Amino acid sequence: MVNLLYTEVLKLKRSKMFMLSILGSAVAPLMVAAAMFVQMQTKGIMAQMDILLLNTSIYAVLVIAVPLYGVITAYLYNREYAEDTLKNLLTIPVPRISLLASKWLLLFGWIMLLTVVTWGMAILSGAIGQFAGFSLSLLLQSLGQYMVAGVLLFLLSTPIVFITLVLKNFVPTIIVTIMITLINVMLATNEHRGLYPWTAALGIANGTLESTYPLIVSYVIIAVTAIAGLIATVVYFKRVDIH
Repeated sequence: MVNLLYTEVLKLKRSKMFMLSILGSAVAPLMVAAAMFVQMQTKGIMAQMDILLLNTSIYAVLVIAVPLYGVITAYLYNREYAEDTLKNLLTIPVPRISLLASKWLLLFGWIMLLTVVTWGMAILSGAIGQFAGFSLSLLLQSLGQYMVAGVLLFLLSTPIVFITLVLKNFVPTIIVTIMITLINVMLATNEHRGLYPWTAALGIANGTLESTYPLIVSYVIIAVTAIAGLIATVVYFKRVDIH
């Protein structure tokens, strides 16, 4: 397992995908901070740090994260298919479950790193723009919220992994993540957003879910989605013939 994870990291070091993902994770905080700074300059409204962090979280989770993490997931799980190296790798032999697990661990670390980058860029942008309301308690609280969102989005990556393994192509994964994002935008302010796993993840992280449904309902929906994707992925990958 350790060797597999180390191999995945080495492959990542030779790829441009990592740096591109860093740039992608910086889009939301920079855009939100720029918009708030312009508003502060034109309307004389003092921009607040807590609003910057909240709006960045909303845009990052609902609009940026799903497509970005979907591309990363497709990259990690489709690379061996695209390069036709999976059949050679499995003859070493490498346990299929260990191969999946090593990629999941790398995906988790990658997502959490990008989450910290997004949070850090929001903090840096707020500091440069001299936004009001800087405090250590706010920074720590927001970091915790961002990390919770990152963990939940990682758990929700299992259906994307399954789609990638079954269809063995980037395009279907990108299409699915775009569809998820569009639904995110549609449900962003809807009272029933707690029933949709990806919008529920944001509401849980920020504590902004409506009281329409008990909070446990959102947790169960996220858990069922994640577990169903995990089981489907493991069963499929263990049984599929690699040509």
